[in-house]
Order: sequence, then C-alpha cells, then structure tokens
Amino acid sequence: MTLTRPTADAADAGAAARRGATRRALALLALVAVAALIPLLGPRTALTGTGEAAAPGVAGIALLRAVLFAALCVPAGELFAARLARRVPGAPQVEAPRSWAAYAAVAGFAAALGLASLVATGNLLPRRFVDLDLGGLYASRDGRLALWEVNAFAVAWFCARSRRPGAQVWPLAAVALAEALRAHPAAEHAALTGSGLTLVHVTCAALWAGGLLHVLRLLRAWRAAEADGTAGPGAAGAGAAGPGAAGGSAAGATLLGRYARVAAVLFAVITATGVWSSLRRMPAGTIMDQLTTTAYGRTLLAKVLLVTAVAVLALCARLRLRRERDPFDARSPARAEVVVLGAVVAVSGLLTALPLPIRW
Repeated sequence: MTLTRPTADAADAGAAARRGATRRALALLALVAVAALIPLLGPRTALTGTGEAAAPGVAGIALLRAVLFAALCVPAGELFAARLARRVPGAPQVEAPRSWAAYAAVAGFAAALGLASLVATGNLLPRRFVDLDLGGLYASRDGRLALWEVNAFAVAWFCARSRRPGAQVWPLAAVALAEALRAHPAAEHAALTGSGLTLVHVTCAALWAGGLLHVLRLLRAWRAAEADGTAGPGAAGAGAAGPGAAGGSAAGATLLGRYARVAAVLFAVITATGVWSSLRRMPAGTIMDQLTTTAYGRTLLAKVLLVTAVAVLALCARLRLRRERDPFDARSPARAEVVVLGAVVAVSGLLTALPLPIRW
C-alpha cells in the first residue's frame, strides 16, 4: 500500500501536467491564429472609405512583418528577463524554461526571406521562380536591407544553438537597425532622425513584450518547483530563502516588481518615440482628421487603444502584486497583457504595410 500509493499519485500528477501542457499549447496556437487574422483581414477594413490604394499583397506583407516583429521580441525578451532573474536574491535553482529563441529565429528567417522575395520582384507578388531577381537585391537599398535581415536571423539561430546564447544580442540589434533604416528611406526629410526614433521604439517594444512573456514562463517554472518542493535557494540568497513557498514567492515578487519598474521606463520611451514619429508622419494640425480618414491613421488609432489597454492591465497587475505580495496572484492580468501585446505586434505589422498618410 505504501509503495503503490506514491506511484499512483506521481502518475496522476504526470498526467495532469501533460494535460496542462496540451491545453497551453492549444491556447497558444489559437492565439497565434487570431493574431494572424489581424494583418490578413485588417487592410480591407482600414482602407474602406478612404479612397487610398494599397500595394499588391498588402495582407501577406503585413503578416510577414508581424511574424518578423514577433521573432524579434521572443529572443530579446528571453535575454532581458534572464538577466533580471539572475539578479534576484534567493531565486530558486531550477532548470530554466526551454528557450524559444531558435524557433523564433527560424520563423524570423522565413518571414525575412519572404519579404526579400517581394523586394526581388519590385514589391510585387512573385508568380514564378523566374520572376525573382535575386541578383538585383544587391543593387537596391531595400534589397540589401532585406538580405541583411535574412542573414541576421540565420546568425541568431546559430547563436541560440551555441553555448553562448547571449551573443544573439548582436544579430537581433542588426534586425532592429535594418527595420529602422527600411522604414525611413534616405530620400525622406530628416531620415536619420526617423531611423533613430524607430530603432529606439522597436528595441523598447521588443524588450517590453518579449520580457513579460519570459518572466511569466519563469514564474511558472518557479511555482512548479515550489509545488514539488525542489526549489532550492539561489546563489545570491543562500541561507535567506530556502525551499518552499516563502522563498519562491518572494523571489517571484522581486522579479515581477523589477520587470514592472523597467517596463514603466520602456513604456514612457515607447510613448514618447511613438508620438514623435506620428507627428512626423501626420502634422499636429491634421492628425485628428487623418486618424479617422486614412488607413494608416485608423490602424495607428487601434494600436494606441491596444497599448492603453496594456498599460491598464500592467497597472492592475502591479496593484495586485503590492496588495497580495504573491506574484502568482498577479499573473492573470499579466497573461492578458501578453495577449494584448501580441495583438499590438500584429497591428504593428499591418501598420508598416499600409500606405503612408499624406502630409497636408
């Protein structure tokens, strides 16, 4: 009896864990499918009644850009959150969640390759392989930037699979820089200013969205270790936080609190750079009209509303954390924040594919 009971309990616990993992995987797939509908169906809605004409294949371009942005957020967030976790006193010594960086690099490589194929056909949808002018990619600025992103994601994959995954920071920075340069061609007035704003905006957004995702994954791993009684004290907190709920919860609260403080600064920078960039696209005297009469303005307005919802959810999570001092009680609004941030990424991909507003 004493031998079979623990075995049965362990089997039940394993089955419950597998069911939970399956449910999480299905939920993730459902969220990805919903997020993909935004760039696929969004152009038609945004362009209705504006009299504007979009480029051919705008829905596909928007989807590829959304995938590229998401592929940038995931590994950048992992590096950022892991750095925060290493500095948490008494952090449980458990195995870190499995990295998604390599998968993100593959997705980013595929998206960048698809975007490069569009550039190789003169920003038209390729019908046949012979339509691709691969050699012409080297002859244009957009083509060189597209190849830059393809190569950067390839290097990021090798770094993610190597013994030094922290080296991913360099190819990821190259992707963010390429996006900043692509969004502001040299012929644009004050292109350097626009590229600088976009670089800071994209970098902070990637750390904010990807960082929260990995922080929640770390909290789940720490909680599972607490439940199993295998969460030992971290190197920095040896003797201060032993196994059990007290040590893990305190470390989790510290991690979430530190992320929240950095996220507040990131949110301020994102807001400032976003407003400045919008005013460069749509002058202050016309911005209210263009927010409702242009496809770019409508999509930008939707993004602003989503970011506002994210800020409210982040505030709710922070208040709950202060009141309960238990990071696991603050995960519900934080999970909703991740979902809305995913929608923000999808809308951002759509925003880059729509025609720019006219400067009245």
